[in-house]
Amino acid sequence: MTETFELLDRPEILQVLFHPRRSAFRPAESGPVRDVRIPVDDGVAVGARAFIAAAEGPVILYFHGNGEIAADYDGIAPLYTRLGLTLLVVDFRGYGASDGTPTASSLVADAARVQEALPQVLAGLGLTPSRVYVMGRSLGSASALEIAQAAGDSIAGLIIESGFAYTFPLITRLSGLRIDGADESRHGFGNLDKIARVTVPTLIIHGVEDWIIPVEDGEALYEHSGASEKRLVKIPDAGHNDLLMIGTRPYFEAIAELTEVTAR
Repeated sequence: MTETFELLDRPEILQVLFHPRRSAFRPAESGPVRDVRIPVDDGVAVGARAFIAAAEGPVILYFHGNGEIAADYDGIAPLYTRLGLTLLVVDFRGYGASDGTPTASSLVADAARVQEALPQVLAGLGLTPSRVYVMGRSLGSASALEIAQAAGDSIAGLIIESGFAYTFPLITRLSGLRIDGADESRHGFGNLDKIARVTVPTLIIHGVEDWIIPVEDGEALYEHSGASEKRLVKIPDAGHNDLLMIGTRPYFEAIAELTEVTAR
């Protein structure tokens, strides 16, 4: 089935799914941190921040959570770049320096357009990566899976952190809203259907004590994954927003293994 977003794009749902914040666009022609804008629709571009490690090294195309912006990764990105991984963090519409207003339908559509524009974006940054990985955290898992389910082996792998398997139980946990009779495949993001079509190496990382998106969602994504090479890393004692702090070592050891770089 193909999802439609009339239900998720209702105002009462959008205010649960999205919590946008703005940031300034920082144009720069050189340097290890560069801001770019990626056209996704007529007169609409989304902002992204590139944290550059090496011109020919692997790139992770990263989609963040619903309360974050690319600028929040200024302090986190060095943990990636020291491994030789360039991190390209993309904002949703209405977030950071992006145009427009976020919706469920634009989140999915824009992800596909970012993927289409990626070769040109990377070339503009002077990057010729050996491999490109797609990563999504929390709400960003929907963007990452939208790309991965269609990209085939044009990407080298998929990473999901604290991703959700079921759309409507998540909305209920966040807001108390109950949406009866909604079909996940038609009216939700359909993440389980999408990950079943992903065959590239896949890494799923989830906090065992996550109450926003329970670890059972991560387990379901792992079980439904179509990849023959897949791994689920569960971080004990970690919740939704402290996973990286609590599980720094296993988190980056797993990413280093997937991306074939050396953990430090």
